[in-house]
Amino acid sequence: MALTTQDLAAVLLEIAPALTGGWIQKIHQPTALTIVLEIRRPGQTHRLLISCFPETARLHLVAAAMQNPPSPPPFCQFLRAHLRGAHIEAITQVQDDRIVRIVRIDLTTRAGSRALVAELTGKTANLLVLDDADRLVTDLKGSRDRQGQPYRPPAPAQRPMHVHPFTVAAHSMSNSSFPLSAAIEARYQDRDTASSLEAVRTAKIGALKKSIKKLQRRVDAWQDDLTKATKYRDYARYGELLKANLGLIKKGQREVTVVDYFEGTLPTLSIPLDATKTPQGNMDDYFRKHRKYLAAERELRPRIEAGQVELAAMRRELDTIKLGTWQPPETPVTVGGVASSRPRISAISHQPPARTGPFRRFTSTDGLPIFVGRNARENEDLTFRLAKSDDLWLHARGTPGSHVVVRLGKGQDAPLETLRDAATLALLYSDLKKSGKGDVIYTKRKWVKKAKHQAAGAVTVTREKSLLVVLDRARLEALKARSG
Repeated sequence: MALTTQDLAAVLLEIAPALTGGWIQKIHQPTALTIVLEIRRPGQTHRLLISCFPETARLHLVAAAMQNPPSPPPFCQFLRAHLRGAHIEAITQVQDDRIVRIVRIDLTTRAGSRALVAELTGKTANLLVLDDADRLVTDLKGSRDRQGQPYRPPAPAQRPMHVHPFTVAAHSMSNSSFPLSAAIEARYQDRDTASSLEAVRTAKIGALKKSIKKLQRRVDAWQDDLTKATKYRDYARYGELLKANLGLIKKGQREVTVVDYFEGTLPTLSIPLDATKTPQGNMDDYFRKHRKYLAAERELRPRIEAGQVELAAMRRELDTIKLGTWQPPETPVTVGGVASSRPRISAISHQPPARTGPFRRFTSTDGLPIFVGRNARENEDLTFRLAKSDDLWLHARGTPGSHVVVRLGKGQDAPLETLRDAATLALLYSDLKKSGKGDVIYTKRKWVKKAKHQAAGAVTVTREKSLLVVLDRARLEALKARSG
């Protein structure tokens, strides 16, 4: 049931004084047709929900945070780019209809004033952004044919006056600073939670399918490269046989027949030659191609194995979503009261606690401690003083960056999600951060040694494996929330 004209008038009478003069500090779009504006005033933070669902079109304050999709939709991105930091000068109801207008929002950018128009009109409900001349800039439903056109509100509908159940229910919310908003939120909370979770699941399915397709193409390409390099497996043997028979080979020959002393029966073996190259050049070419095979085995096979493990994990996660057993990794933060007092600001903004002690510190999805060095000296202290021999050690491949250590018990292997958490941090705190993706090597700490006569933090690593990492915003936000 959508709010009536009288409900909206009562809601605005209740919330407008608390919001006027505030500024928009955060913007979220938990579902396709819901926007939440986090509005800050000195000593208070409020969440204003605007729903454009036809059956539940409404506007009111909410206390509970809603689950957001992994990445913001385009309309939310636009609002963040253009309205974050805007000051609210007034909130008025237009023509006594179900249209609420937030007028003259002064921005900190050069764009000038803007207006948000919430048309809470049933099937045609929409949220519009207007410029300082009341022309449509964009809207929630993406009506491109109206962009740049002067805004004209719909004709007001004649409706009988009546007392809505929300007004009655508000009398039982006397302990709230905004009883009418609390009554409306209580009515719709379960539906909103289910809708936002469904939006998160849908977005997660899309992201997983895209990631699976992309990683599968990469794994297939690595497999093709490895298959091509495999034909060079015996080329070291050919090189050695040519080396032993260089005196028998003349430039211009297309093949040479030699005794294969690698076989016990000493059979003869014909080795193809490049007629344009010298005997030495042919020998060097065989050795070079064999080194290419060894490099492919060393580099590509761990990537393929790690990629296959990650693909299997993503497919399992996709299956759990489709079966309905999946839950988002983070639980929405609930603030006890719409008007937040100053100590609750950090709970709303998810700011990490102040730095204490050396190293950056995080907790993995599985509850294991993760340490990240801040500089070369901390890298060395972390790896060679704090870390134990069975701890997991990670570093972005081939680039300057932080050492990352996961504390493990003796004989314990890192769970897959912990490995992905730590690898994400290794990529984040490296020179590969800007590209957003790259390879991260990992091994036991006992296989990491100091590099002789090198600067602090320089190491040599053996028995390492490799994992391709793409920075994931949802994972980073979850790690940030568990930092400190």
